[in-house]
Amino acid sequence: MSVPPNTMPLTNNHVLLALPPTAASASVLRSLRSEGVSVSPVSDGIGVLDAVRTRDPALVVLDVELPGPDQAAVLAAVQNEAPNVPVIAVTPRERRLGLLGLLRGDRDDFLVRPFAVDELAARIRLRLRLGPAVENTVLRHGELVVDTEFGDVSVDGQSVSLSPTEYALLMALIAEPGEVVPPHRLAREVWSEPASPNLVQVYISYLRRKIGAERIRTVRGEGYVLEA
Repeated sequence: MSVPPNTMPLTNNHVLLALPPTAASASVLRSLRSEGVSVSPVSDGIGVLDAVRTRDPALVVLDVELPGPDQAAVLAAVQNEAPNVPVIAVTPRERRLGLLGLLRGDRDDFLVRPFAVDELAARIRLRLRLGPAVENTVLRHGELVVDTEFGDVSVDGQSVSLSPTEYALLMALIAEPGEVVPPHRLAREVWSEPASPNLVQVYISYLRRKIGAERIRTVRGEGYVLEA
């Protein structure tokens, strides 16, 4: 999807961040605030509409699976309430095609979950026209490197070939580096159908073989951590 040119910064840089309260959304919040961006976090659909009416955002980031009213209706209401405000819609992979028809050409954008924190922060900066730092699509975690533009992965300088499911699993882990990611969240973000903890465990073992077993630590009873 094309985006507005990276020209002069907007005088209003207030972002409405309507995401579930996860470590990834907290990381995006910290990153933007550290750059002087004003951010209002919202965790449900009703709060989104209230915030659009009262806080005059320059940009809305909207997860289409927030609790509350149907998020397609919330998206339409946001577009109607603030027709000049761009929206970045965050969606699971299986809903992306249905979402495309709800977006307004070049004004809106979408991001498939699981996403990397750096990728969402970069898209927000680009929409706010904050400068060339948004050009970076390469994620680094120790000697693990992921080029999100081309889907390339390397470890210790050596290219690694991942299946689409393994890549999606890695992206879900690298979105929250150093944080425990529960199996139920990995199941929800990686598989469009309900996935058992056993299936998650199997694919974790596949991923370990390719990027190094020491890079994914199991926290018993809690989940998995991507280590540097």
